[in-house]
Amino acid sequence: MGTVVVGLLLAGVIILIIRNMIQDKKQGKSLQCGCNCKHCGGNCKR
Repeated sequence: MGTVVVGLLLAGVIILIIRNMIQDKKQGKSLQCGCNCKHCGGNCKR
């Protein structure tokens, strides 16, 4: 029973992380960008 509870909690956390990453991507944020527009040529969306 404990394994099921821990598995569900872990799945929930993973779903929340993925949802947050999708929302950030839609807003123009990403892990690759870093919002250093001098470095990437000003192609960042802020």
